[in-house]
Amino acid sequence: MFRVLCSAFTALLLTVSFAFAAPVTFRLGHIAEPQHPYGQGAEKMAELVKAKTNGAVQIQVFPSSQLGGQRDLIESLTLGNLDMTLTSTAVLGNFIPEMSVFDLPFIFRDVYHAYKALDTVGMELGKLGEAKGLKVLAFMENGVRHMTNNRQPIRKPEDVRGLKIRVMEQPVYIEMIKALGGSPTPMAFGEIYTALQKGVIDGEENPLPQIWTARFFEVQKYVSLTAHTYSPEPILIAVSSWNKLSPDQQKALREAAEEASAWQRDLCRELEADYIKKINASGTCTVNDGVDLEAFAKATRGTWKFFADKVKGGQELIDKVVNTK
Repeated sequence: MFRVLCSAFTALLLTVSFAFAAPVTFRLGHIAEPQHPYGQGAEKMAELVKAKTNGAVQIQVFPSSQLGGQRDLIESLTLGNLDMTLTSTAVLGNFIPEMSVFDLPFIFRDVYHAYKALDTVGMELGKLGEAKGLKVLAFMENGVRHMTNNRQPIRKPEDVRGLKIRVMEQPVYIEMIKALGGSPTPMAFGEIYTALQKGVIDGEENPLPQIWTARFFEVQKYVSLTAHTYSPEPILIAVSSWNKLSPDQQKALREAAEEASAWQRDLCRELEADYIKKINASGTCTVNDGVDLEAFAKATRGTWKFFADKVKGGQELIDKVVNTK
C-alpha cells in the first residue's frame, strides 16, 4: 500500500510540475513524406511527448523538406535556429565523421545487428556531437538501401558500371559507387525525382519506403534488391533546445524518442513486403532479386579501408560495430 501511495504521489508531483512549467513548442523538420515510416515515427514521437508531459512540451512536425534538406536541417540545429530533426547518419557523418561507420556497405549481418550496434555504439558516438550543438536521442531507420535505374536490372557489380547514380552528400557513398564502376552524383533528396525524370541521372539508391513514398518508381524501370547499406535515422535535438527543458521534461522526451523508435522499427519490418508488391503492381517499374550480394560485398570492401584511413580510430570503430552481439 505504501508503494502504491508513493507511486501515486510521485505521478501527481510530475503532473503538477509539468502543469506549472511554461509550455514549450519545438519544431522538427525532416525530408520524408508524411506517410513514410519515419514520417509516421516523427508523428508518433510528437504524440508520446505531448502525453508524457501533459501538453507542456509539444512538437510540430514539418515533413517533405519544408524546412530544407538534411544538411540544412543539421546546420540549423547547430546554429540554434531549429529544435529537432530526423536525418541520416550519412549526412550527419559530415558533422560527426565517426557516424559514417554505420553507412559502410554490408557492415551489418541483418537489421537486428544494426539495432544493437546503434543502440550501444551509436549512442556513444552521438555524444561527440554535443560540442557542436547536436544531441542524439535515439535511432529510427530509413531502411535497407537498394539501387534503381532506367537501363537494366542490377544483379552483379558490373551492372553498375557506367551508370550515373545519385548518392547522398557523403564520401562513403561516393567511394562505394566509384568502387562499382558507376558515376556517383551527390544531390539533395528533393532534387532526385526531377533529375530522374529529365535523365540527368540514370538512377539512385534508397530504401523501399523512400522509393515508394517519394514515387521514384514512376520515373525508374528497375529496382534491384542490392541491400548494399542500412540507413539509420537518428533523432537529433539542438543542445540549446534540450537545455530549455526541465530534468523531468528531458526524461519524458528521451523516453518518447526511444518508444517511438521501437514502434517505427517494427512498422518498417511490417511494410517491406508490401512496398515490393506495390512497386511491382505499378506497371512502371519492376523489383528484381537474385542479386549476387557476396560479389557486391567483395567489390565494395575497399570502402571500409577508405573510412579507416580517413577517420581517426576508424578501424577500431569498424571492429566494434562488426563484433556487436
